[in-house]
Amino acid sequence: MKANFFANMKISRKLVAVFLATSVIAMCVNIFIYLNLNQALEKINTVFSSNISFNELSDSLNKTHQGLTGFLETKGTDDFELYYASSLDVKNISRSLNSNVADNSIKLSERDIRNMLDTYLKTADEAVTAKRGRKIDEYTAKYEECTRIKDYLNTYIYSVNNEQFRTNSETYMALVNSLRYTEIMSMLIFAVASVMNVLLIVILTSTITRPLTRLSAKADEISQGSPENVEPLEVYSDDEVGKVTRAFNEMLASIKDYIARIRTQLITQSEMKEKNLLMETHLKDAQLKYLQSQINPHFLFNTLNAGAQLAMMEGADRTVEYIRNMADFFRYNVKKSSETVKLSEEIELVDSYMYILNVRYAGEMLFEKDIDESLLNVMVPSMIIQPLVENSIKYGIKDLEPGEGKVTLSVYREDKMCCIRVSDNGIGTDEEIIEKIMNHEKKPSETRGVGITNVMSRLDLYYNNKEVFEMKSRKNEGTHVTIKIPLEDTNV
Repeated sequence: MKANFFANMKISRKLVAVFLATSVIAMCVNIFIYLNLNQALEKINTVFSSNISFNELSDSLNKTHQGLTGFLETKGTDDFELYYASSLDVKNISRSLNSNVADNSIKLSERDIRNMLDTYLKTADEAVTAKRGRKIDEYTAKYEECTRIKDYLNTYIYSVNNEQFRTNSETYMALVNSLRYTEIMSMLIFAVASVMNVLLIVILTSTITRPLTRLSAKADEISQGSPENVEPLEVYSDDEVGKVTRAFNEMLASIKDYIARIRTQLITQSEMKEKNLLMETHLKDAQLKYLQSQINPHFLFNTLNAGAQLAMMEGADRTVEYIRNMADFFRYNVKKSSETVKLSEEIELVDSYMYILNVRYAGEMLFEKDIDESLLNVMVPSMIIQPLVENSIKYGIKDLEPGEGKVTLSVYREDKMCCIRVSDNGIGTDEEIIEKIMNHEKKPSETRGVGITNVMSRLDLYYNNKEVFEMKSRKNEGTHVTIKIPLEDTNV
């Protein structure tokens, strides 16, 4: 949790946190060293304080006795002041000495010295009082006793001071050794703190530089020209570097998606070119097979027009109409074979075709239409209805008795589809043949004209393999062929 919290911190806050942490560590180490050194110095300073006190006590005692001697000899004011001031110093120092029973020999000596000092000061005061009362024998005896006590005290203080000095010297050496140990420990602690500071700085810099290094390496991989093979980076933090890494991953995903879309478009364009080539091939094949020769169309049209004019001059109106329908039929096939046309034009072509057939077969072919006129402007590939009508006549009703065969063309709307149905009441077809036709196993060369297989192939190419062609038939029950044109592909 703490690691995640640190990882999610902003870089500026990380820097401040590490700076504060290193500063606190350094301050704590300095405080520790300072306190230990001061404590050692105070102990060293107190080692010889007792010797200093004993020396001061001896000096004050001698000054007191000096003032006492001068006052008793001359009764001078200066001597009395010296006595009085020095005796106060002796009293103050005496109060700092031990007054209780103790196991320590030094403490016991301090107690003896304090008692003797009290006796000395008391005897000295009595000598001063006797001097003022001019009791010569009394102050003389008191002075002699003070002198004896002073000499003994000096000797005793010197002895105790020497003993205390030896003890303090041992303590001093121990404190010096302790100070050296404290110095070594302080240096070790300082070194450890320095290492910790370095580690903190290294950890912080690595959390910033490591993701940037990985990001730079990924950028180099992309620059080498294979971004689709580059894996996205893992995001370990939510700081500025983490946000940059997420943006980099999103950019990498966009590049991969863009490359995939470009490849898909290239593949689609390639497939479309292939389909267009196939469609053009089918249309050219249909045109050539339908004309069944290499006759020049302009020569054919001119010939038909000449025949129509000749028939008109002779007054043969039906012959004129027949020749005009023939001309329109061939002209449509030549001019519209590679275009999309309106549904109404396809129906007109079927009308011309049926007219020609009825002239040829003396009106034996019955043809009915059921057209939804709202669909006449639907755009469809050219030459898709006439081959179906031709197929119904050729394989459905041709062998029926005259006047019994009938072909019906229906155009209607169903579920957003423009449905074009060509039905006949002919002999029908076996399901096996229908299955072959639907599976494109029946080649166009197996039929005359454009052929139903050719129509299916062109519809598959035009509508991108959508299921727009349907064929149903039963033996002796006729055939129904339906083309379903998606209306969303048109403006109707």
